[in-house]
Amino acid sequence: MGKVFTITEGLENMGAIRTGGQGSVYKGRRQGEIISAVKLLPTPIHTEDEQDKNYRDFYNEVEKLKKVNEVPNPNVVKILSSGLTESGSFPFIEMEFIEGPDLEELLQAPNDPVFSIQELIKVASHLSNALAHCHNVGVKHGDIKSNNVKFNYYTGNYILLDFGLAIMSDEQRRTSLRHAGAVEFMAPEQNEGQMLFESDVYSFGVILYELVAGVVPFPLNDRGETARNKVMLSHMEAVPPDVMEIRKQNLPKSWSAERREIEMRVPAWLLDIISKCLKKDASLRFKNGVELHKSIVHNFTTEVGGSEAIARRNNELEKENRNLREKVLLLENRSVVEDNQSPRYYADPDKISISKPLYYVIMLCLFGLLGFAAYSVYNNNPATQNSQVFNSVDSSAVDSSGITDETQPRVKDNYDKEIRAMIDSVQRADSNADTLGANQEPQNNEEQQNPQTDEPNPRLDEEADNQNKRSKKYTLSATRAYFYDESNENSRRNNFLAKWNSPELTALDDKNGFIYVEFFTINGEITKGWLRKRDLRKIGE
Repeated sequence: MGKVFTITEGLENMGAIRTGGQGSVYKGRRQGEIISAVKLLPTPIHTEDEQDKNYRDFYNEVEKLKKVNEVPNPNVVKILSSGLTESGSFPFIEMEFIEGPDLEELLQAPNDPVFSIQELIKVASHLSNALAHCHNVGVKHGDIKSNNVKFNYYTGNYILLDFGLAIMSDEQRRTSLRHAGAVEFMAPEQNEGQMLFESDVYSFGVILYELVAGVVPFPLNDRGETARNKVMLSHMEAVPPDVMEIRKQNLPKSWSAERREIEMRVPAWLLDIISKCLKKDASLRFKNGVELHKSIVHNFTTEVGGSEAIARRNNELEKENRNLREKVLLLENRSVVEDNQSPRYYADPDKISISKPLYYVIMLCLFGLLGFAAYSVYNNNPATQNSQVFNSVDSSAVDSSGITDETQPRVKDNYDKEIRAMIDSVQRADSNADTLGANQEPQNNEEQQNPQTDEPNPRLDEEADNQNKRSKKYTLSATRAYFYDESNENSRRNNFLAKWNSPELTALDDKNGFIYVEFFTINGEITKGWLRKRDLRKIGE
């Protein structure tokens, strides 16, 4: 079998690719540059006669196999031709040559020892689709294992290969499986020579188990008969080990902790499918590849549909957030853009441009100056001063001379009552000023009855001069003016008048730089006392 020989006319033998119990696979080349794979069966057929049972069985199986390619499937290898070799009369089938590694090679270094969840689902979908296609036309593969599924470099699809057992007779198949079959992938009933649609489903479950865990559920330690029998017995009786526990142990150490955690989240539905495929009783498995593929598609689309709904919502939220960020950025950059564009505008020489902050400062200062000017004019008006109501001099806080003490607080019980008292005092002051000349002598007698310390006692020949002094009206020029008991600096009292609430003062005497004055309190009482002349000014000056 290892020697180079002619396969058939127009098909050149380019050497063996792989040999096994079910036959050998050679690399062939048709006329030109078309490369193919040729499967040679080990049992020769010497006569192409329907009376020959071997030829008849081979012919019937090939006819069934041709149905697989009547409708092309992206996950099933294309059958190009079949026949008998010119030398040796070995049956062969010619298939397209797939460039790429098989699943067994993809689990070996330098590749990762386990498949990612994404690739797991992809293999499950592609391989179940291939099985569904074959079973739908009545073809049982019978030899599904990891090195019979290849990854096509050019299309990115996983392809089911090697239909060698499919074209064997039942007797040839039983003999081949018993002595040379891949027992790690064989269903329990195949040990008895049976090949069912459910047998392909079982082998499918073993492949997925291997991709999840990195090893098959019952590995073959050596090629001896004892080891093979032990694996066969395990498939018939033993429970497969926990696939997720083995996966956890075989995850690559080079993966980050985050990725290791993510890759342990194998979908529950996929684990359930693997468990159902590996049932010992064939009736408890999926009936065929069609039912298996429908289950995978249903679970996958349901999961993806929910994920897509969440993804769509997340995309909408991200889009909304992106729009909001763009608006905020636009508002933040608007002032910068305006500043960058401002030098392009030409200033009007007849206009003065100032910034808003400077404008607000100027307006604030202007209003402040206007308020201060109004306050000054208001306080300098004697008529206004007489109309103000303050409590620095209050009848409730005056001593025997009616002056408020500096240490005593002013009391304001009722604002309206004070205003009315002020108006009454002003009216009484006007009335007293009119009758002052007529009642001057009784007034002097009253002053003599209530003498003040150092109060003058004018003679009759000075009456005219005093009358002139009493006619003078004063107001305060200093901030505050203290009262004195006598006309000297050593007799200062704690009582004072404030400039902002000083009433109109009537001068009664002028002595040693002091003026003896009288005035009305807010309660309408007449109060007298000495004040320094320099603290006063004449009204009208």
